[in-house]
Amino acid sequence: MSLKTVLILLGLALATILALVCVLLTRERTPRTCQHLPPEQEDAEDGQSLVFADLTAEEMSQVVRYLQGHLGVPLVEASRAKPSDNCIASVDVQVPAKAEVLRFLDGGGARPPREALAVLYFGNQAEPNITEYVVGPLPTPGYHRDVTVQKYGGKVPYHRRPVTGKEYMDINALIQRELRKAPRFLTACCESDGSNLAILTTAPRGFKSGDRRTWFVLFHNVAGAGYYLSPVGLEVLVDHGDLHVSRWQLLQVFYNGQYFASTGDLEQEFVAGALEVVRLKQPQAVAVLGSLKPRRPPGSPGPQQFEPQGPRYSVRNNHVTFQGWSITFGMNPNTGPRLFDIRYRGERIVYELSLQEALALYGSNCPGGMSTRYLDGSFGIGRFAYELVQGLDCPYTATYVDRHYLAESDTPKTNQKSLCIFEHDSAIPLRRHFSDSQSLYYGGLRKNTLVIRTISTLINYDYIWDFMFHGSGAVEVRVHATGYISSSFFHGQGTDYGNRVGPHTLGTMHLHHIHYKVDLDVDGQLNSLETQDMEYEFVKDPWSTQNTIERPYLRRKRLEKEDEAAFPLNVPMPRYLSFVSPNPNRWEHPRSYRIQIISFAGKHLPTNSSMERSISWGRYQLAVTQRKEEEPTSTSIYNQNDPWTPTVAFADFINNETITNKDLVAWITVGFLHVPHAEDIPNTVTVGNGVGFFLRPYNYFNEDPSVDSSDSVYFSSGQDVGACGANPLACLSSAAACAPHLPPFHFKGFLNL
Repeated sequence: MSLKTVLILLGLALATILALVCVLLTRERTPRTCQHLPPEQEDAEDGQSLVFADLTAEEMSQVVRYLQGHLGVPLVEASRAKPSDNCIASVDVQVPAKAEVLRFLDGGGARPPREALAVLYFGNQAEPNITEYVVGPLPTPGYHRDVTVQKYGGKVPYHRRPVTGKEYMDINALIQRELRKAPRFLTACCESDGSNLAILTTAPRGFKSGDRRTWFVLFHNVAGAGYYLSPVGLEVLVDHGDLHVSRWQLLQVFYNGQYFASTGDLEQEFVAGALEVVRLKQPQAVAVLGSLKPRRPPGSPGPQQFEPQGPRYSVRNNHVTFQGWSITFGMNPNTGPRLFDIRYRGERIVYELSLQEALALYGSNCPGGMSTRYLDGSFGIGRFAYELVQGLDCPYTATYVDRHYLAESDTPKTNQKSLCIFEHDSAIPLRRHFSDSQSLYYGGLRKNTLVIRTISTLINYDYIWDFMFHGSGAVEVRVHATGYISSSFFHGQGTDYGNRVGPHTLGTMHLHHIHYKVDLDVDGQLNSLETQDMEYEFVKDPWSTQNTIERPYLRRKRLEKEDEAAFPLNVPMPRYLSFVSPNPNRWEHPRSYRIQIISFAGKHLPTNSSMERSISWGRYQLAVTQRKEEEPTSTSIYNQNDPWTPTVAFADFINNETITNKDLVAWITVGFLHVPHAEDIPNTVTVGNGVGFFLRPYNYFNEDPSVDSSDSVYFSSGQDVGACGANPLACLSSAAACAPHLPPFHFKGFLNL
């Protein structure tokens, strides 16, 4: 072998070695394996979040045992209790006063005592009433105190109590007995003896305080499909206000546009040939209007999100951290999801962010539909948040959390996996720029968001509740409506109140209005409210005085009183509205968070309505008030069954107090008008049916905080864009090899029903 050949071979070997070294050095900057890495610990979780924690199942049981042994009255389990009995209706955590909590969280003070709030129905008393007790300290109760008068100014009348499952069962039994008085009519109209008809409640229940008279709508019931789309035209009015079930009675019957005094009268009219009957066939499961069964065999699977090295967020107890965010989460069995002590980069932005109420108000030419104003909190927004379906309701690899509740039972129940937490790749840049002049480069950041989600099924509707936390320091709150529409039997001028969506089905128009409480603490508790909007001014051109120019300018205003800060629904309000701190950022602007509302709300109930005060929060798309411990919620579960004398009237919160440098609360209403149409069959889709709001930093920082994200991408024209160490996008091909082994699919959501 010649010397020249040896030198060539040595050169090639040296080049190969250098290439391998470069490859290895580059690879050293990426994870060597697909092993899960622990999330960054932005702040150590030392158990402080437990000051807000929902009750454990054991704590609920301890409260029940304590009440059973210390009230000195007989208590019947709510699932068996008659109206004339005493029972424990619900038990939930009593969140301590804000001042106590902040002394503990921020001032090194003692942890507030852990307490529960118990709601009891006292039907077996000389004056039946609803009483609320605070019970503590947990986990071993030793005291209870009646807080009803303190909270509501007096005892809560018994007729305001929500209807229990046992009460509905007794009503259904009464209706079935009454239906048996019209056998020939039922056979003709519905091919039924009444036993296979589904019965749906309406609310409220009458026209004045003390009434408990409810219209119930009857539907064909087909297993495996939504009966809500198959009304038979029959509705009944039941008086169930007496403490003794034997005295309840059916007051009226409605069928196909006509009213009758009883089912017996209805039968007589039919037998006499004086009644026009629409003869409906019993629906078959294969062709029923509301079936959700797939019509095609499964296709190829769609795209899936996965985390190559495990979740980048951390969940411990009721606390989650993610890339600078720190959030405490929980669930109220009545009002649903609630978040506390939301911090970004160690600074508290929101003390409380909680759902307050969901209103569904209907129109129809049938009595049940036209009288329906559902206040879902009285039914249980949190209680009816069931197990989420992994891979559909939330990503397959999301973190799923169980929630416990105690309602209408002496035994706690668990809705397994009823809340999920996940990081979401929105498939859109949070920010980006491609530079094509001067210097050539690209810079951007993917919009990855932490999502906390739960879904409530409230009779026919399913509400998807999302709370999202962005890398820009923004909080996004969003609700989507899906599930089945509610319907009426199509007759007469039905299309004045909706659209026909089936042979005899009227999709009835309705509005969804949702209310939230947002206790912002922007750079401290003391904030003010500032608005900004644009105007035009006409000025002479400085460089050409014979001409004029229309120049936009910024109009700023500080709002000083609550009345100024109550913005009526559907009336334009300032485009920029912010909670401002007394402290400036580097550029001498007050550190602020802006409230940006995305809503298509319908019209609020006229203020001269006898029940409007019970939902007076709906007058306003935004109202800002002084925070008060005695104004914790904008409504009450007792408003549903006595809206004519509301237990809590939000309108009373607005009394023109100062809102300058005070602890303030923003009360936000979002919603939409829904006129059902053919494409709402079988289900309403989420597309276009989502509303919500943003809390966005506005001069709170000195620059966009997302510039510190380790996910940022930047490369220039002179750079090797394929080098994984310099460009994270070049690492994705190797990350794809880290696809997780998915656990088998499981679902146990039907067990607690």
